[in-house]
Amino acid sequence: MPTDLTALTASRPNGDFTRREFVVTSLAAGFALAVQPVSAETITTSTTGLEAGEVKVNTSDGVIPAYRAMPAAGGPFPVILVVQEIFGVHEHIKDICRRLAKLGYLAIAPELYARQGDVSKMTNFQEIISKVVSKVPDAQVLTDLDATVAWVKQSGKGDVAKLGVTGFCWGGRIVWLYAAHNPVLKAGVAWYGRLTGPADELHPKHPLDMVKSLHAPVLGLYGAADMGIPVATVEQMKTALKDANSPDEIVLYPDTPHGFYADYRPTYRQEQADDGWKRLRAWFEKYGVK
Repeated sequence: MPTDLTALTASRPNGDFTRREFVVTSLAAGFALAVQPVSAETITTSTTGLEAGEVKVNTSDGVIPAYRAMPAAGGPFPVILVVQEIFGVHEHIKDICRRLAKLGYLAIAPELYARQGDVSKMTNFQEIISKVVSKVPDAQVLTDLDATVAWVKQSGKGDVAKLGVTGFCWGGRIVWLYAAHNPVLKAGVAWYGRLTGPADELHPKHPLDMVKSLHAPVLGLYGAADMGIPVATVEQMKTALKDANSPDEIVLYPDTPHGFYADYRPTYRQEQADDGWKRLRAWFEKYGVK
């Protein structure tokens, strides 16, 4: 592994959780309550030809649940970490793992709020942020992603020398952070992840602060009508990447809202979602995650 997981955990905030204090021990079934009712356009990917389901990932201070999907035969497969939306590892994130598995990947989405709370049962967006999401340290998330990679390697089913990461919303921001964290990552694709914001003890830096520290090329997919991520911020990131002579790219879709890939929500935009997925596939192939 590229990092010392024990050292990272010892130095992170909230590193004193014990195994029995983990709040989430298994993944939610279906969609998070906060996003229901789901759209009629919701995509459901079959498990035919796949091995898919919940697994348990050992971290240095306990066990977190994760959803893994991969082809039923063959391997080891190139690996893609799938970083959850703000709503946790609910059905949409699981389906994305299955979509990637259909392309020949081992895709795995660890539940990164496991210590702080179960957002799947919360109906209020602000409650999700205040009670859980705001209390999840970036260092904890990065360490848990490292532990997930270690688990995949130990399973023998994934080729972690071909490692990619993709994430959505809350997870889109994490993609940028993980690209600055893991020196053996091959590539990342960030979907409408926040690029800047206030710093605090648990979230000391944001993607704009890390442009010169990125180890892997990141493709950022953003919507120009995203009310939470101003176009000016996206343009600022574009300029910073250009000034750093970075291979990273940002695509800004006109008149497109936040969550445009989320086919279960009213924000879904099929044309942009399909184009983004096509770009994701090409990006991973270009940079050796295949």
